[in-house]
Amino acid sequence: MTDDVRLYRAAKILTLDPRRPAATHVAVAGDRILAVGDDELEREHGPASGLFDGLVVVPGFVEGHAHATEGMVWRLPYVGFHDRAQPDGEVVAGCRSTAALLDRLRQLERGLEDGDQPLFAWGYDSIYFSDKPMRRDLDRVSARRPIVLYHSNLHLITVNSAALAQAGITRDNRVEGVYVDADDEPNGELAEVAAMFPVFRAVGDPLLANPCDADDLRRFGRACHRAGITTVADLYNYLDDEGLRVMAETTAEAGYPVRIAAALATTPYSVAQLRDRLGQVSDRGHARLHLGAVKIISDGSIQGFSARVRQPYVNGIENGVWYEAPPRIRDLIHALHEAGVRLHVHVNGDEAAELVLQAFAEAVAASGPGPGHVLQHAQMMDREQLARARDLGLMVNFFANHTWYWGDQHRDATVGAEIAARMNPARTALDLGLDVAIHCDAPVTPLGPLFTMWCAVNRLTASGQVLGAGERITAAEALRAVTLAPAISLGLDARVGSISPGKLADFTILEQDPLATEPLRIRDIAIRGTLLGGVWQPAA
Repeated sequence: MTDDVRLYRAAKILTLDPRRPAATHVAVAGDRILAVGDDELEREHGPASGLFDGLVVVPGFVEGHAHATEGMVWRLPYVGFHDRAQPDGEVVAGCRSTAALLDRLRQLERGLEDGDQPLFAWGYDSIYFSDKPMRRDLDRVSARRPIVLYHSNLHLITVNSAALAQAGITRDNRVEGVYVDADDEPNGELAEVAAMFPVFRAVGDPLLANPCDADDLRRFGRACHRAGITTVADLYNYLDDEGLRVMAETTAEAGYPVRIAAALATTPYSVAQLRDRLGQVSDRGHARLHLGAVKIISDGSIQGFSARVRQPYVNGIENGVWYEAPPRIRDLIHALHEAGVRLHVHVNGDEAAELVLQAFAEAVAASGPGPGHVLQHAQMMDREQLARARDLGLMVNFFANHTWYWGDQHRDATVGAEIAARMNPARTALDLGLDVAIHCDAPVTPLGPLFTMWCAVNRLTASGQVLGAGERITAAEALRAVTLAPAISLGLDARVGSISPGKLADFTILEQDPLATEPLRIRDIAIRGTLLGGVWQPAA
């Protein structure tokens, strides 16, 4: 190899570049890809490194929808249903029953020295429990100490009576999102900002009210690296001065293992303030921090019954909760589209999708095509809505992991069998000509593009049932949906997403070819490490 060029060979290189889909050699100069080819490159650059002999190189995985709070949530104890790996790889056992959940909470409660100190934990999902632990169950852990359980989706919390009392939430003093029991009393489950805020104001909020600190971001980076991710979206960040300073400095540290694309949250800002804030942050990015997009949240969580749906949920719960008021959603879309800002819009329910599509139709009619807006999650969109999204020049980024984590629950308890079978309709979207990405939405589900591919290719639920076989996609389509397509969605496809000359040398190194692996084994493929800007980062 010449001094300024590093040449690597592998069993196979899957480039995602249609000009040369597969190769065996790639030459890297500095942090960029110089050339892609076969052993003829050795005549030009000398013998290739054997570092990747027998392995498969793919473009560095791009997680197009996650949150840096994946690093922050591990400040708190985990009480979710499924086993979950911490950023360092250590696995925390899930709480598979109400008894197991309450036992873990009692252990945590006994470890708190201050008798009035609130107990916070995260990862809870009431939908997994037939007896659905609520306020009175948490009262059995402590009737005096406030207890706050963040749901894994972070759109809901479940609290005990002490927390409700401190927040002043009663049957006569409640807002939208305060769920009630058969006696019309608050049951402890609170959905979305208006319902949760009184609790946070009264007892504190160690997660949602705070920017990530440097340690949180380092944990986030480690979790991304373990999953083979080289670029990740942080899709809802307030980007206040201190939070932005910490993110810019931490991601610039030597050896930080991933590039972050952070999208500005809308909640604290007026439209005019959003424009001003974007101008203030636009020059703070660097090689491992990309800025300039905005994220709008329209509705809530399907499994939390707060997504806005056109028909009530099958258990009789009404149509969900708007995260932002519909007039404000329209105003944000119109103004930011006109300003040429790339928008990522959270739409879970089909009613939310309808509102957002109409707002984009009005915006495009008024000021022309946009810069590449993305509908995030888009889980319940039907064929007609997807066709409208295509005609408006929108992308979709589906939450493919939902099929495994909540497919059984969607079929039986939330939207019913017919809609559940077509949720996250990647096959339909691709056949309509839409560009499709797929994602994990960490910390809602764990970071892991190979698992996300597996979900989209197989569409198995946690009980092993196939849910919507007609919406399966191929392994090749799934690989594009975790590499080049999310890079396009983030406006970074000129830099990452494929192994093409001139792009950054960001690769993920696998032990097997995901396109030749039996579909049910894709999630089991081992990751050997990543190259980030040409720097080798072996798996931990």
